[in-house]
This record gives sequence, structure tokens and C-alpha cells, in this order.
Amino acid sequence: MEIMQIIDMMEETIDKAPTVPLSGKIVVDKEDLLDYIQEMRLVFPDEVKEAKWVKEERERILAEAESRSETMIKNAEEKVNQMIDEHEITKQAYEQANQMVNEAQTKAMEIKTDCDQYADDILGDVERRLDMLLKKVHDDRAYFENK
Repeated sequence: MEIMQIIDMMEETIDKAPTVPLSGKIVVDKEDLLDYIQEMRLVFPDEVKEAKWVKEERERILAEAESRSETMIKNAEEKVNQMIDEHEITKQAYEQANQMVNEAQTKAMEIKTDCDQYADDILGDVERRLDMLLKKVHDDRAYFENK
């Protein structure tokens, strides 16, 4: 079960709870809420592991993209060195090598940007979920303190 599902169940419990007349407060079974909190404690480490995996995967993808980029640049440089003997071929080789380097750098930047965006989206979602969970826990604690 995910944290968001547990929060949804808590919200449903709160929405269905009877209200105390003239106070706007509700009556909620303490054991139900404590069970939800315990379940969140069990699930929370999995959410953190997932965020850590996303970060590690992002770093792996970036390293792979950088390695590919370096390989492409190295291949382009080797090709230029092979064609250096003849002037016209040399001119063409420089143009082609520069184009390959530019393409490799462009592709590497695209991959890096995509990886950064993916990681940011995942981490943003995890952060949003954790913020919601923390707010809910604070609200619940405040409720119990005011009870």
C-alpha cells in the first residue's frame, strides 16, 4: 500500500466521522487513526528507497550519457586524424568531425536534460507526497492535542 492510499483512507474516515453539535469538531476512533499512522511508518521507508533509486538511476544515466558522448568525440577525433594527409579530405574531415562533436554534445545535453527532468519530476512527486503526509500528521497531532 502507498502512503497516498493510506492518506486517502484517513480522509475518508474523517469525512465519514460524526460531528459534535455546535463545535464543528468530529469524533474519530483513535485506534483507526493510530493504525493508519503505523501503516504509514511501515510504508515510508519504501518511498524513501524509491526516491534513492531514482537518484541513483539518474546518476547512472548521466554517467552513461557522458561516456557515450566521450566515445563519440573520441571516434570523431580519430576519424579526423586519419584524413589529415590530404587537404580537401582534411577540410571535409574537420567539418564532419565538428558536426559529429556538435551532434554528440547536443545529444548528451538532451539526455542530461531529460534525465534531470525525470529525476526532478519523481523527486517533486515524492516531496509533494511527503509534504502532504507531514501536514496530515501535524493536523492529526493538533487535533489530538486539542481534544
